[in-house]
Amino acid sequence: MNIYSFKVLDKKGREVSLDEYKGKVLLIINTATACGFTPQYEALEAMYKRLKDRGFEILDFPCNQFGAQAPGSDEEIASFCTLKFGTEFPQFKKLEVNGPGQSPLFAYLKEQKGFKGFDGDKKMAGLLSDMLYKADPDYAAKSDIKWNFTKFLVDRRGQVAERFEPTHDLEDIEKRVKELL
Repeated sequence: MNIYSFKVLDKKGREVSLDEYKGKVLLIINTATACGFTPQYEALEAMYKRLKDRGFEILDFPCNQFGAQAPGSDEEIASFCTLKFGTEFPQFKKLEVNGPGQSPLFAYLKEQKGFKGFDGDKKMAGLLSDMLYKADPDYAAKSDIKWNFTKFLVDRRGQVAERFEPTHDLEDIEKRVKELL
């Protein structure tokens, strides 16, 4: 099994088969427009512009499960991202990444690559760890998405290669993308 067997809804509610992205390197992200990590959109768009002609795609899935930081309709979210960050990569319908209403795609991604801890930005990693530990001392043992801007890197065969937490350095992620291109 690989990600090509999944179908998702685009920001207008139309069904899209991930088979359309066969042969490309993908970075699948759950995002939010009112999050401390939202400025990552700028660097992600820059990465997308540098690498899209080499077979790279970013698939953006807004999610309101973490601090209600993705308010608004799909249209409002898309407009915000385009106007504020000039995003051109595909954005999909808002979805859930954890719990009983979770997207089958994200259930699969988490099954393939579980949580291995926060890295990168030490201050934010510490803040997230502390907050999550207070809510659930066993949080680190679960594969759930922990916060907005968790990223899954998928190779050209549709296999999940890596999971990056929101604190992970984007330059390092770009290096890993280039290795798969």
